[in-house]
Amino acid sequence: MLKDGYHDIPAGKIAAIVTHLEMREQVMMRPLIAPEGLTLETVKQPDCEWYRDLFMRIGGQDWLWFSRLELDDAALGAILNDPDVELYALMQDGVAQGMVELNFRQPDECELAFFGLTAQMIGQGAGRLMMTHAIARAWARPISRFHLHTCTLDSPQALGFYQRFGFVAYRRQVEIADDPRLSGGLPRDAGAHVPILWQD
Repeated sequence: MLKDGYHDIPAGKIAAIVTHLEMREQVMMRPLIAPEGLTLETVKQPDCEWYRDLFMRIGGQDWLWFSRLELDDAALGAILNDPDVELYALMQDGVAQGMVELNFRQPDECELAFFGLTAQMIGQGAGRLMMTHAIARAWARPISRFHLHTCTLDSPQALGFYQRFGFVAYRRQVEIADDPRLSGGLPRDAGAHVPILWQD
């Protein structure tokens, strides 16, 4: 348990406060009509490079998403092609601009593993469409818990967005990880809101 006060973060590391949220029963949502020009499509057996590109455009450059970028094709493909993982892409003019990834690999529950939009799609109602679909798909299977986590590296709008859809915070943690910009996993200009600290 951390004591009150400041705690040093080692050089070359990043730190975030992670908030875990859950939904214990389905929140009934009104069906939404997709904003003009947008569709939400099921993606079967996605190409790993296609997935990494979308992952990077949604979260890597702006919010330091890096976990999936560290996986080789075999490891990433094993996740994406698992029958208990569902992937949906928000499409505009044939280009993916958002993702919903649902993970049913733990019995009796669903994790919203990844959820996000590219920057240009924010504010167009696409997020509401995606979350309404995510909730419906999650509870279409026999689960008793739908859960996710977000952190202080993510968009400051994310936590409130999830809470407005009925997710309830139940746990907080501090996560420390290697800074992916120093290992080459992300470009040096990614996550401009988080300074790079290292030792020569």
